[in-house]
Amino acid sequence: MTNPAPLQGPHLRERFATLDDFLLAHQDIWRPVPFTELELPWERQHPELAAWLRCRTLAEAEAIHNNPEQLQAPAPYPQLAARCADLSCIGELPAAQIAAVPNSFTVDVPGRKWQQIDAFASRLRFDQAPGHWLDWCSGKGHLGRRLARDGASLTCIELDPQLVASGQQLSQRLGLAANHHQQDALADDAAQHLAPEHTVVALHACGDLHVRLLQLANAAGCRQLAVAPCCYNRIRTPDYQPLSTTASASALRLSHADLRLPMSETVTAGARVRRQRDQSMARRLAFDLLQRELRGEDQYLPTPSLATSWLAKPFADYCRDLCALKGLPQPQPRDWKALEAAGWQRLAVVRNLELPRSLFRRPMELWLLLDRALFLEEQGYQVKLGSFCSPQLTPRNVLLLAER
Repeated sequence: MTNPAPLQGPHLRERFATLDDFLLAHQDIWRPVPFTELELPWERQHPELAAWLRCRTLAEAEAIHNNPEQLQAPAPYPQLAARCADLSCIGELPAAQIAAVPNSFTVDVPGRKWQQIDAFASRLRFDQAPGHWLDWCSGKGHLGRRLARDGASLTCIELDPQLVASGQQLSQRLGLAANHHQQDALADDAAQHLAPEHTVVALHACGDLHVRLLQLANAAGCRQLAVAPCCYNRIRTPDYQPLSTTASASALRLSHADLRLPMSETVTAGARVRRQRDQSMARRLAFDLLQRELRGEDQYLPTPSLATSWLAKPFADYCRDLCALKGLPQPQPRDWKALEAAGWQRLAVVRNLELPRSLFRRPMELWLLLDRALFLEEQGYQVKLGSFCSPQLTPRNVLLLAER
């Protein structure tokens, strides 16, 4: 089997149409969030799969969480897993040999981040060599400096003044022609920094930040763009606003909860952090059972983010204090150990029932990426969409290359 190619030309629109139909047809599986519902709508249609998942342990769910397509589960799980994998298939962008940089360029850059930067830089193949890079939401400008190593000019845009100052010092120390500007990327005056001669790059700018870049770069007439999006749920609107006319014509409407789906892989964390995360979720799920009883309503009640110190409280005090915080009546004495154990059992069920939904993480992300690609194509850009590194290096490993 040959390696798949990056998506470009008519394949962008063809893949979007297929993904759109698939996501619309299976909303009953990927929309419901197990954490907030005691029973999911699809469980009645697929009782064998539901019962099988509900019998599994928390450890079993954790072991397969980042590779749900590998789970050997009853139908229709294998069929859905195969179709999701097929629709998510996207080829690598061709890599070019790029010159190594001195160690002075990598000072204070975490190793994994520098690997991402190097991989990103190696995929930037344009018809015309860039002469002026613009690093959007640049932090200290490590990506921009990697690209401007060959003598090209560099402009870095960043909101945090401390990062701007540190980045400017680093660029000056390395003798680069770089200007670092403090700028709110979402402000009206952000457009002043973009010009047609700029090749704009953004590595993991979140949500509205990378969307804003695509819009401003198009309006400014920038010939070349290279963007690896991230955090699609970080938007200011109540729900997702499609960019392309193609996606705008779709019947699919995405909420903030839907947009979190592509980001739901377990992040790398130590055992203590994972334990705290699980304890917090188990307590919230136990409290959910309690609040349904106290309110006499079989509906989820959102609770605010709580400081880690709450986990040090005895479970009974945790529940009483959370009741006070939410304006609920104080609970009567009960078997608190049994309630807390029920929370842990629910956590195991929740994590396992999330697995069918998790199959749709990549198809959903690719739908969103294709909306961005089709928007640029509609503006006259030639667009390529492909991976720039392995998902083990970063799950957000897809790069949008555009040139006109």
